[in-house]
Amino acid sequence: MAPLILVVEDDDDNREMLSRRLRRRGLEVICAVDGEEAVMRTRESRPALVLMDMSLPKIDGWEATRRLKADPVTASIPIIALTAHAMRGDRERALEVGCDEYDTKPIDFARLVDKIAALLGVAV
Repeated sequence: MAPLILVVEDDDDNREMLSRRLRRRGLEVICAVDGEEAVMRTRESRPALVLMDMSLPKIDGWEATRRLKADPVTASIPIIALTAHAMRGDRERALEVGCDEYDTKPIDFARLVDKIAALLGVAV
């Protein structure tokens, strides 16, 4: 069975493009459009990995990650932070709130796939 990936992205085009490319790699994909939905879907679906946009409506990715990592049910699920507004210190901040990895937008898909594969311990 293919690993389940939760793509958390509020931009429709980015979400669809990333989901489509991940599915072509044989991954199962579900989506969330804001931080609240990300927390809910992670708790319900228990994906193998979460790709978390950090700039989200309702609850931003920083807070959604904190909540997921504080919950014993979801704490062990790897989270990769994705951000278009990469500023000095963002990588460190993402790791501090509990992200397991960090990447910038626009997404370098090959690099992202390598990070997903490393965190899941499987070829993607």
